[in-house]
Amino acid sequence: MKAFVTGATGFLGRYIVEQLVARDADVRGLVRKNDDHLKDLGVEMVCGDIRDTAIVRLACKDVDVVFHTAAIAGIWGPWQHFHSVNVQGTINVIEGCLNNRVGRLVYTSSPSVTFDGKDQMGVDETVPYASKWLAHYPQTKAIAEQRVLQANGQSDLLTCALRPHLIWGPRDRHLVPRLLDRARSGRLRRVGDGQNQIDTVFVTDAARAHLLAAEAMEKGRSVCGRAFFISQDQPVNCWDWINELLRLAGLPEVEKSISKAAAWRIGAVCEVLYKSLGLHREPPMTRFLAAQLASSHFFDIGRAREDFGYTPQISIGDGMRLLANSW
Repeated sequence: MKAFVTGATGFLGRYIVEQLVARDADVRGLVRKNDDHLKDLGVEMVCGDIRDTAIVRLACKDVDVVFHTAAIAGIWGPWQHFHSVNVQGTINVIEGCLNNRVGRLVYTSSPSVTFDGKDQMGVDETVPYASKWLAHYPQTKAIAEQRVLQANGQSDLLTCALRPHLIWGPRDRHLVPRLLDRARSGRLRRVGDGQNQIDTVFVTDAARAHLLAAEAMEKGRSVCGRAFFISQDQPVNCWDWINELLRLAGLPEVEKSISKAAAWRIGAVCEVLYKSLGLHREPPMTRFLAAQLASSHFFDIGRAREDFGYTPQISIGDGMRLLANSW
């Protein structure tokens, strides 16, 4: 199998590459610059930007399957920046697949495409896209996901979208490090009543789900044109999980708290101020962040289990031990 991975040096993309190589696949990766680790794995690297139509089309040549993980994540920034990467970049990947007669496309989406600020407890893929958007990231990911699913069946291209929730594990450069930085600087506050339950997914399980989905499409299973929630299938108390991470890092647990309503108001004020001043750096609070930290969001992964045999292999406890060992 010849596979092309966008975002090959990213957190999830790197694990997908490693699992493909372990299965003796020939792997090509889209990267911003050459990477020694990928070179050692024997990965063919294409240096370029997902927004470059010509580069993406060239990178899709002579491959059987594309794993599209490249994206801009975050809670703040210009609309055009998010749209150019998350939407236009995805359109470039779709067109690259169609022009090169690629057989399969697995897109890394996000559960936030259905999040409008309210609790989501045990919801499945029948839940609709959000009716209002609190950040550019989920909105652009939703647009891109719909484009991918609509492309299913065009020129014999088969597509699906996976929605892994809160990917974590060794080599994470965003989620956990940002959390620890906030704690070290004294800016971390518990938002809400501290009872909200959340889903997470360990990075190796998230990567394996992508390979399982690609294999299922090749075998003609009912994966094509569908979206799938991916998680550890083990909801945890959000703030207990955060406190465990802090303990692993030798930091004190979260003690100070703020109500969801107060955090929401602060987030709204920050958004107005940052927009009026033209500030691109991330505000300390936004309405999206307040809602995420205070609400429950966990998902039914029955469709992924039934359609392509996904079951998590790493428990929360095992994941914590692996993360601690990596530190």
